[in-house]
Amino acid sequence: MTDVLVLTVSGDDQTGVTAGLTSVLSELPVTIRQLEQIVLQGHLVLGLVIHTSSPDGEAIFAEAQRVASVYAHSRNMSLTARHIPDSDLDHWRERLIVTVMGSPLEPRSVSAITATIAAAGGNIDRIRQVAHYPVTAVEFEVGGVTKMQLRDQLSTVARANEIDIAVQESGLDRRGIHLVVMDVDSTFIQEEVIELLAKHAGVESEVADITHRAMNGELDFEQSLRARVKMLAGLPVSVLSDVLQEITLTPGAATLTRTLHRLGFHVALVSGGFLDVVEPLATSLGVTNIKANKLHIVDGFLTGELDGPVIDRAAKAIALREFADLYDIPMSRTIAIGDGANDLDMLNAAALGIAFNAKPFVRDAAHASVNTPYLDTVLYVMGIPRDQIERSDAADGISPTRKSE
Repeated sequence: MTDVLVLTVSGDDQTGVTAGLTSVLSELPVTIRQLEQIVLQGHLVLGLVIHTSSPDGEAIFAEAQRVASVYAHSRNMSLTARHIPDSDLDHWRERLIVTVMGSPLEPRSVSAITATIAAAGGNIDRIRQVAHYPVTAVEFEVGGVTKMQLRDQLSTVARANEIDIAVQESGLDRRGIHLVVMDVDSTFIQEEVIELLAKHAGVESEVADITHRAMNGELDFEQSLRARVKMLAGLPVSVLSDVLQEITLTPGAATLTRTLHRLGFHVALVSGGFLDVVEPLATSLGVTNIKANKLHIVDGFLTGELDGPVIDRAAKAIALREFADLYDIPMSRTIAIGDGANDLDMLNAAALGIAFNAKPFVRDAAHASVNTPYLDTVLYVMGIPRDQIERSDAADGISPTRKSE
């Protein structure tokens, strides 16, 4: 016999349902191929896929359906049963995780997502809510469709509905220790440090214009950086401390960092900005892995030059690989987060590249995009639910009012 029997029991949640159902089936010559359960707002859905090698398979499945039905009705629950080919189980074995975030998440958006999955030949095996604030985040576990096929089609849905959708493979790599590498300016912090320095030098508008063009990929990053740094010549070194006080962390940056550290993940900041500012900022949050440019200082003043090689687009990707090698983490467990053109190589080199409030062409090129103002929503893409974050914070004596740090 080449079929398997799918039994689904549903009704009000109550204790002992799984034990009772498997007990009545234990008298039959069947084995369990799949067993899954979900409880949503007090309503339980329990699914089993059973198989038999007996030549009397049809009779055994009929008896399995009968005893399961009797048991379900004894619990005031309903039972559905259907036969599927055994080969269909292999069809759904490779699964994808589709993470959807919206503020708000509207029914029309969910309708468009699920219809797109169905049209692509995919099947939704499970839906799980990850967070209800500061955005609504939901995970769909999908089988029967390839990642690239689904990602391309859902990107159109995301743009049309102004929501974020990330598509990634479900597997052991998603659950292992990761390396998370982040850009700094306009990603980990809200400002562009070089523009803060330029304000002190009286050349803010000139530098901001070059920065904007460089982040959009219109200018060579190294040339644009050296041109901007040259405008800072003559600034006293004390201005670096002033700028550090002016920096504002992106909401959720502190929550993201401490949660990643709790999980045993390695965190790195890789910046086209300046080590003189990034290093003390990183140290205050327990981040010791840093790559950034070094300003040249002589006799207490900025010379308008840089010390050492420039951390540009290519150097960011190299830094990602170097940190992965340092901690013996496979590239399949690396995540990169950034917003600009000089982050693209790093985003593409990582197993999961996330464009955070990025320029449109960066968003389109990245594996996933997050367009909320909260950096810790990246945790939802990683499958880490809000309630888990808050329970860990509470255990460490951190008030829930700090949830947007």
